[in-house]
Amino acid sequence: MPTQRNELPNELRAQECDTVFTTLALLPNGESHSLQAPAGWRLMEVLRDYGLPIRAECGGACSCATCHVHIAGPGRAPLHAPADDELDRLAEIFDADDSSRLACQILTGPQTDGLAVDSLQEGRP
Repeated sequence: MPTQRNELPNELRAQECDTVFTTLALLPNGESHSLQAPAGWRLMEVLRDYGLPIRAECGGACSCATCHVHIAGPGRAPLHAPADDELDRLAEIFDADDSSRLACQILTGPQTDGLAVDSLQEGRP
């Protein structure tokens, strides 16, 4: 299925920036979406603002793990290592693995340019 090139949402477009970074979101139904965001946005916010399925019940406070995603492919290397509180939340998820991250703990920037996130949870408790 071809990648959908989504237009930058109003929330992200309103912010003045010279550089935007592109992240590829791979959905469980096989769709893929190319998302653009300026530096410093939480990946969870970008996914939400594009209208993609992300629960993020705590709003990015790293207290619920409902924004669990898998980083696809070799793109994990440039990301910063998870902090202890993120590791604690990930330990509570039955299907977490080495590619697991919380989208609320990943900030957009050069390290997320070209990054692919997989297994966005549709209906996951």
